[in-house]
Amino acid sequence: MDQYTIFHIEGGLGKHITSTAVARCIKNNHPDRKLIVVCAYPEIYLNLRFVDRVYRIGTTPYFYDDYIKGKDTLIFKQEPYFTTDHIVKRKPLIQNWCNLYNLEYNNEMPELLFNVRQKQIGFNRWQREKPIMLIQSNGGPLGDAQTTPYSWTRDLPYQNTLDIVNHFKEIYHIIQICRDDSNIIPGIESINKPLLNMELFSLLLVSQKRLFIDSCMQHAAYALNLPSIVCWIGTSPSIFGYDLHENIQANIPEGAKLPDSYLFDFGFQGSVYECPFIDEEIFDSNQLINTLKLS
Repeated sequence: MDQYTIFHIEGGLGKHITSTAVARCIKNNHPDRKLIVVCAYPEIYLNLRFVDRVYRIGTTPYFYDDYIKGKDTLIFKQEPYFTTDHIVKRKPLIQNWCNLYNLEYNNEMPELLFNVRQKQIGFNRWQREKPIMLIQSNGGPLGDAQTTPYSWTRDLPYQNTLDIVNHFKEIYHIIQICRDDSNIIPGIESINKPLLNMELFSLLLVSQKRLFIDSCMQHAAYALNLPSIVCWIGTSPSIFGYDLHENIQANIPEGAKLPDSYLFDFGFQGSVYECPFIDEEIFDSNQLINTLKLS
């Protein structure tokens, strides 16, 4: 009888990249079982050879008959975001996720692989005359809109982005990755419409410098072993980040009042009246520029 492990992932693109570390840990703990992944972004998993099958959520015909009914199967579907260790920020997400499944965690980390055609298409599309600097200034899926164009918890402030662009634009071809409703910097290339995810990530392969807010590109850069500068506001590098990157944490003022916050301190949308910054600058542009120079 075939033996299976079924790993079910929900959530965003960055979380899916992070989850590849958990998938690897599941396989390492259960090497004799076939690993079946069910997720929202199957392209993240299709090139990983230790995964046997990948299904998109909602497109799982005969799944119960094929993998569960009368089979020797282990299910990994619990949500790590709603565990005590995650909510109280006790452990990094990957470690907590593996602990939730009672797996022996051996420092497995995210993986991202391109097939030959994905590399070719990426290199052909992203050739530019000058070296490429990537700036992901706004978190969230391309093409999505929020209640306001700027979320103070997940977006790089416009002035910081503008200062960086003005300093480096003569040397680098700067590409800004942002949502469609974001404040786009004039005079540079902007990617704000949906792309194939692996096509978007192939930008990393041709980039020389990278500045990201905490979102999918910082996870993908880690998985490709590409050191980057990552800015953090409403999230923490100790939970979602990596030592490979230069992590710059905004200083949230003491005494911030969070009347709408329930299990998590800051929401992605960034309630306008919960913003704790009065006169303080969220990030110092000179610090970001100097850190980029050294990267």
